[in-house]
Formats: sequence, structure tokens, C-alpha cells
Amino acid sequence: MFGDDHDFRPRLGRMRSASGRRGKRFLNRVLAATVLAKGGPLSFTRRSGRFDGSRIGRGAGVGRVLASRDQFAALRQRRVIIKSLIVKLAGKGMAGARAHLRYIQRDGVTREGQPGQLYEADQDKLDGRAFLDRAEGDRHQFRFIVSAEDGDQYDDLKPLVRRLMAQMEQDLDTRLDWVAVDHHNTGHPHSHIIVRGKCLSSGPARGRNPGNDRGKDLIIAREYLCQGMRERAAEIVSLDLGPRTDLEVQEKLRREVEQERFTSLDRRLLRDRGPDQLVSGSDQNPFQQALRTGRLRKLERLGLAEDLGAGQWRLADDLETTLRRIGERGDIIKTLHRELAAQNLTRTPNDLIIHDTGAANAPPIIGRVIARGLSDEVNDHHYLIIDATYGRTHYVDIGKGDATEPTPVGSILRVEPHTTAPRPMDRRIMDIAAAHDGRYSIDIHLRHDPKASEAFADTHVRRLEAMRRLTNAVTRELDGTWIIQPAP
Repeated sequence: MFGDDHDFRPRLGRMRSASGRRGKRFLNRVLAATVLAKGGPLSFTRRSGRFDGSRIGRGAGVGRVLASRDQFAALRQRRVIIKSLIVKLAGKGMAGARAHLRYIQRDGVTREGQPGQLYEADQDKLDGRAFLDRAEGDRHQFRFIVSAEDGDQYDDLKPLVRRLMAQMEQDLDTRLDWVAVDHHNTGHPHSHIIVRGKCLSSGPARGRNPGNDRGKDLIIAREYLCQGMRERAAEIVSLDLGPRTDLEVQEKLRREVEQERFTSLDRRLLRDRGPDQLVSGSDQNPFQQALRTGRLRKLERLGLAEDLGAGQWRLADDLETTLRRIGERGDIIKTLHRELAAQNLTRTPNDLIIHDTGAANAPPIIGRVIARGLSDEVNDHHYLIIDATYGRTHYVDIGKGDATEPTPVGSILRVEPHTTAPRPMDRRIMDIAAAHDGRYSIDIHLRHDPKASEAFADTHVRRLEAMRRLTNAVTRELDGTWIIQPAP
């Protein structure tokens, strides 16, 4: 006999799953989903690895998800190169921003050789002064160069840029204030984009009230700047032109075999290098093995690989650095040939000189300026091509555009190395490093000179940081110690 249906005693407690195990807490489920989206093993730890600041800012999660696509999809996707720079506007930064805006609108950048025209999301023509007026008081701005590998197939780059910026607004969950200029004066059409460092408002993606972020500094996560933005641009180009076919992928890889620059084949060889610093020339795929062997033979001719026999190769330690330097030299030679052809001048290869401005014993150059241009459009680095009086043509890197006087084409000038004596601070750093096996840090400085203050030693670190950005004479380790190379 059953008792009264209403006669029962409830037992209160935590809700359990059907198997009797305790259910996962909501936080653990969120962390698990985040790790899975990143593509790593399942883990419920709050943090993994060393904090490096890469996830600070908007778009960090989107950047990680976009970067986790497989290698097969990467081969078929259209390639887009994006160079980015964050520019501080304090002090003379605003004057530099005005100069940069004028320069990207200079003559001869369109297909017709006309000045560049600024545009934005809903206007094809606008005055850059209004944009700069709105940016008055901003802490920083973002500068991007977007160059699609197949950009020459676009009749107009404006729709591509506008769709990219609209997608960025969704990823970053804020409206952006930006202007852009399209350039067609190089072998690869590209677009210069300038974005204000302020949020206009927040979007509905995260459920916030529109406008509550207006006026706040725009912080974009490094993962989105380095990977997410490029992947978004590649998605748009692939949708417009279609994914690359097998024949296109194979032809691109075949061209890389003989190139004298750092290629994706080199990147794969370095990734496959073992703990013994050796790499195998074999591959299960016959086509990939042919590419691999051909590239290793090319590197051997360049003195960057050694055949050890039995399919084993040893790669040079400075493989990537050397190939990138060779590639830069090749680009400079192409620039020289292009500018000389425009001036109807003929020079032999021995008459083309890349002037080493850093060499103290470099001879002076006297000649006529036949061209001035940008060697690095993001960082505003300029070059001069000077036809010297003794019949040779020199390529001279003159650094920042706003750091040199205007040099119109046709002017006669003299170029000579600028030597500066080392500062007392430099001598002090060298003395301390020489007494501590070529190493320098604030702690080492204070031990070496107990009378010095920490603030005084910190000024030496700032000096080393400036030297690291300009030269290769010093390197910084992860623990903050500096490695000082002895003077020659």
C-alpha cells in the first residue's frame, strides 16, 4: 500500500547531473569554451603562461579565433598584407600627423598620376583639415597600410576598405572615425587608412547602451592588430575574387623556390628544424618534397644551408635575418631601376650604390637629386636617389621625413656621414657591461656603483631602449637584462 501522495519530506541541496556528478560551474564552462576557441587543450585554469599584454583592448577574442584557422584554409585564402603603427600625438605628434596626411595625398599616386583623394565611410571626397580638427587633443592615432596581393584586380579599392572598416567596427564594438587614400604608384595597389584613437560610441554587440563609450581612448588588442585585421581583410578579398585554386597555390610556391627573400617555404623549414638544429629534406607529399629540396638547394647556393647527406641539412643561424636583408636590397635595386627609367638614364649594375649612412668612413657624395620617395610609408622613412658627379647613382636613406629639409628633385647637394661622439652615459654603460660579462641592468648598475640612485640608472635604460630601436648594438632579454656588444 502506498501512503498519502502529499506525505513527503524534501531534501534540499545542490542540483546534480543525471550521473550524480557535481555540475560544472558557469565560470568553468566559460573558461573551457574560451580555451577550445583558442585551439588549445581543455583546461580550467584562469591564466596560462606569462602575461604579455596582448589581450588588453578591444578585439582580443576575435583576433585569437581568426588566427586559429587551419593551414589548408590559409593556403587557399587570398593574401593581404597589413602594416600598422600607433602614433602618439602629444608634443610634435600632431604636426607629424598633418605632414603625414599631406604626404599620402601627394601627386602621382593615382592611376592617372593625380594627387590622392581622401575618403571615408559615406563620402568620396573630403577635406583632411576637418578630420585633424576633430583629432585635436587625441592621445594617439592608428595608421594602417592595406595591400591585397591581388589588389590589381580591383577597379576601385574604396568598397574593399569600407567593408573592412565596417567589419572592424563590429569586431571592436564601436564606431570608428577614419579616412583613407588609395595609392596605385607601386607594383601593388594599396590603401592608407588613418583611424582616430577615440571611440565614437559602443555598438549593440555586447548589449551596452549606445554612446556610453563616446570620447574614451580606443585601445585595440595586439592580437587583433597583428592577426585579426589581416584575416578579416583576407576573408573579404577571398569572397570578392574567390579562393585560390590548386594551380594558383602551386604556382605561388614554385616561384618561392628561387626567390632571394624570406618566404613561406623558409618559415616552414625553420618550424620543422629539430633540437639538433637539423632539418630533413624529405616529405611524404611528392610535390612538397620537390619544393623543399629545391629551396634547400637555393639556400645552399646562398651559403645559408649545408647538405650533410642522408637527407639532412643544417640551416644557418641567421637565415631569416640574412634573407630579409637580401630582400630589402633587392627592393632597393628595383626602386633604382624604376626611377632611372623614369629619368631616361642608363647605368650598369656596378654604378648602382646603396649608400651606408651609418658608416663613419663613407665618402661624401655630391650630385643631383633625381627622386625622393618613401622607403617605409608607415614609419614615414624617406630616401633620396642622387646621381653623383662621377657617374654613379646612390640610394640614400635619410630617415624620418620631418627630420630633413625639403629636397626638391633637381637640386644639387652634398651628403656626408654625421659623426657624433659617445655621451658620458654611453661610456658608463660600456664600463659597467665590460665588468659584468657584457651585461647591463639596473641591479647590476647599483651593485657596480652603490652611490647611484635607481632613478639615475633608469635613465641609462631609456638610453639603451633608444639605441635598440635604432641599431643592433644592444639586445634586451626577457628578464630586463641588456646584452651590450663590445665596440669594434
